[in-house]
Amino acid sequence: MSSVPGYRDGLTQPGWLVQEIAKAMVDYPDEVQVREVTGSSLTIIELTVHPGDVGKMIGTRGVHADAIRRLVKAAAGKLRHNYRMEIIEDR
Repeated sequence: MSSVPGYRDGLTQPGWLVQEIAKAMVDYPDEVQVREVTGSSLTIIELTVHPGDVGKMIGTRGVHADAIRRLVKAAAGKLRHNYRMEIIEDR
């Protein structure tokens, strides 16, 4: 999937959305990394944050992660491509 013009770091619009939300939520925004792995029908957005910020991204019972996943799905709807966000915990 090609990147959307106007978005940084070569990310698609949903990837950029995840990056910006994560930076707004964490204590170490400079350590937020987003990587996209694109297949023919699915793009996996891999989010890596500082180890101390993983809990903030997941939230109590996963509510933060679920909310971000819903926003990604909504943003991806007009692109007619499936996206899935994964939080990478070990670094």
